[in-house]
Amino acid sequence: MTHWRMEEHIRIGYDSSRYALPQLQWIQHSFIQPQMMVHDRYFYDPIAGQYTVDKYLDDLEKRYGGIDAVLVWAVYPNAGIDDRNQLDMVRSMPGGVEGVRKMVEDFHRRGVRVLFPMMMWDQGTHDPGKPWPNAIAELMKEIDADGINGDTQEGVPLAFSLAAEKINHPLAFEPERGPADEGLAWNVLTWGQYKYEFAPKVDRYRWLEPRHQVNIQGRWDRDKADALQYAFFNGEGWESWENVWGIWNGVTPRDGEATRRVATIERAVAPFFASTGWEPYYPMSRYGIYASRWPLGEQTVWTIVNRNEYDVDGEQMTVPHRDGMRYFDLYHGVELKPLTEGKEDILQFALEAHGYGAVLAVAGEPNAPIKELMTKMAQMTAKPLSDYSHEWTALPQKLVEIAPTQPATSTPEGMIRIEGGNFNFKVEGIEIEGSNDIGVDVQYPWESSAQRFHEHRMQIKPFYIDKYPVTNAEFKKFLDASHYHPKDDLNFLKDWKSGTYPAGTANKPVTWVSLEDAREYAKWAGKRLPHEWEWQYAAQGNDGRIYPWGNCDWQSAAHSSPDPSRSPISASSITPCHWGTNPNDAPAPISDHGRVMGPASDVDAHPNGASPFGVMDMVGNVWQWTDEYVDDHTRAAILRGGSHYRPSGSLWYFPEAYRNDQHGKLLLMAPSYDRSGTVGFRCVKDAQ
Repeated sequence: MTHWRMEEHIRIGYDSSRYALPQLQWIQHSFIQPQMMVHDRYFYDPIAGQYTVDKYLDDLEKRYGGIDAVLVWAVYPNAGIDDRNQLDMVRSMPGGVEGVRKMVEDFHRRGVRVLFPMMMWDQGTHDPGKPWPNAIAELMKEIDADGINGDTQEGVPLAFSLAAEKINHPLAFEPERGPADEGLAWNVLTWGQYKYEFAPKVDRYRWLEPRHQVNIQGRWDRDKADALQYAFFNGEGWESWENVWGIWNGVTPRDGEATRRVATIERAVAPFFASTGWEPYYPMSRYGIYASRWPLGEQTVWTIVNRNEYDVDGEQMTVPHRDGMRYFDLYHGVELKPLTEGKEDILQFALEAHGYGAVLAVAGEPNAPIKELMTKMAQMTAKPLSDYSHEWTALPQKLVEIAPTQPATSTPEGMIRIEGGNFNFKVEGIEIEGSNDIGVDVQYPWESSAQRFHEHRMQIKPFYIDKYPVTNAEFKKFLDASHYHPKDDLNFLKDWKSGTYPAGTANKPVTWVSLEDAREYAKWAGKRLPHEWEWQYAAQGNDGRIYPWGNCDWQSAAHSSPDPSRSPISASSITPCHWGTNPNDAPAPISDHGRVMGPASDVDAHPNGASPFGVMDMVGNVWQWTDEYVDDHTRAAILRGGSHYRPSGSLWYFPEAYRNDQHGKLLLMAPSYDRSGTVGFRCVKDAQ
C-alpha cells in the first residue's frame, strides 16, 4: 500500500502545497461537521429576528459534544421557487449579506469553521453576471466563510480554488462525491458516502493524503455506529447531519455519547492522523477488533473499534517490548500495565459491543494535554454506552392554529360561499427526497406521524373564499389604511417601486409577501388564511377532479413545450385540454421556464379555470399560502396551486404541485428568506 501511494503520487503529478496553506490548516483538526439547514429553529428566531448561533451550538454540545465546522445550507429544497439563484438565496437570509457575515462571526467566536454549498446544477435561475468561480469566491470572502461544499459534484474543479486564491481568500473545497486522485491537490475535504462491511475499509483519500479530511456521511442512516467506527478507524471526521431537508433524523442518545467520546479523542490526538506511517489493520488478538496504528516521533496512538455485537475484554494486542515505554488506555483514561512475555508486551483492556478504544504509547510521562484528555475520558466513560438509549424516534409535528373569524351572515364582496359537506381529503407531498419514510411531509392533526401520503374523510363547515387571489391593488389599499411595514423588510414587495406596484400590474396577484405579511392582511380584512383542506375542497368539490376545471392537462404538447420529464402528470393519466389560439382561453397560464422569471397573469385572465364552485385562478399562476406546521426543529408552510414559473435544467428545483391531490411544502426561516415572486395568497371567512 505504501508503494502504491508513492507510485500514484508520481502518476498524477501530485502537488500537496495547498495542505500547507495557513488558511487551510484547520481541516486537519475538524472532525465533526453537521449540515445545518438555515430553517432550523435552533439557528434562527423569527420572532426575535435574531440568529441564535449560541443556542444551536449549545444544543449540539449538550447532545454529542459539539462541532468543529458547520455546513450552512440555504438553497435546496426551496431553490427554484422563483428565479433567485443559489447566491441570492444566501443574500435573502435575515440581515442580507451583513447579517450573514455577523452570523459567521458568531460561529468563529465559538471556534467553529463555516462552509456554504455550491450547486452547479443551478443553471436555470438568473445568471450571476460573471463566472461562477468568481461569483462564489467573492461572496464567500465578503461573508468570511471558510469553505465550500460541492453539492452532487465528483470533485470541485480547480478553477474555483484558483478564483478564491486570486482574491487572497483560500477556501476549503469539499465535493459531495469522490474526485479523481489528482483532485485531492485542491479538494482538501471530501464527503465519504460508503457502504459498510464488517471489516472497515481503508479510506483511499486519507491513505493518499493523510492531511486530507473526509467527513463520513449517511444522512438517512438511523444507526450511526457504522459511520462513526469507520471514521475512527481511519482517523477522519463525521457529518453529523440530522435536519435532512426539514425531515428530522436525530442522533440517538447512544450515538450522541459515542460521538462525544470519539470526537474528544480525535481532537486531542489530531497531529497523529497526519502521519505517513499510518498502519491500518494493526494485528489484534480478538475476532472483530480492528485497529489503526499512528506513529508520530517517539509516540504512537492506536484507534480501535469493536465490530462485534458483544463486549470483548482481556488480551487485545501485542507490541514490541521497549524499556521505559508506557501505555495508556485513552478511552477509559487509565494507564495499562502490560504483560511482558519475552520481547513482547501484551495489552489488556475492555471494548464494548460496537464500541471504541484508543491506546497511547509514550516513553515516560504523558504531556499535560494528554493527562487532561485522560481525566475527561475517565469521567465520560464511567457510564457505559449500553446505558444510553439507542431507540430512534421521529419528531411529532403540530399544526399552527388559525383563529376563526367573525362569522359572516351574507356573502362578502369578492367572495364565494362554499357550502359545507362530507369530503374525502386525499393529498400527497411531492418532496424530491425522503421516499415514504416516517417524518417526510407533514402530520395532520388526525395522524400519528408526518408522512407523504394522506387520506381522511372529514366534515367541511361552510365558509367564504376569495374568488381571486389578493391583488397588488388590494394589498396597496391595506398598506394605505394600516401603514403596515414588517420589521424584517428584506424582499418585501420586491417588485414594487416607491411604495406602489408597477404600472399595469394592479390586477396581478401580490407576491413577495411572507406568510406573516399575508396573515396581517387577512386580519385587517376581517378574514383569515385557509386551511389546506378548505382550499382543496374549494378547488375540487366532491367529484375527485384532478384540476379545478376538470381532468384535462392544459400544458400538453399541443399548446406548450415544457420539459416532459418535469411534468407532474403522466401522459397516460389524463387527456389534453383543447382551446383556440388565444392563450387566455386556457384554464391556467402556460409555464415559464426562462432564467428570468416573467410576470404572473392577471387574476381574471383565465376564466376557463374556474373550480366547481366558481373560484378562479387556483392553479398555475401563483402558489398560495395555507397552513403552517412546526416541530422542535423546523417550520414549514403548505403551498397550493403551483405557479407559472419553474426554472429548467435540473430535477433538484422546487417541484410544482398543480394537481388537486398534491401540495408543496416550503421550509420557512424568516420573512426575508420566505418571500417569493411566485407565492401569493387568498383569504377565507367563516360562515354563520
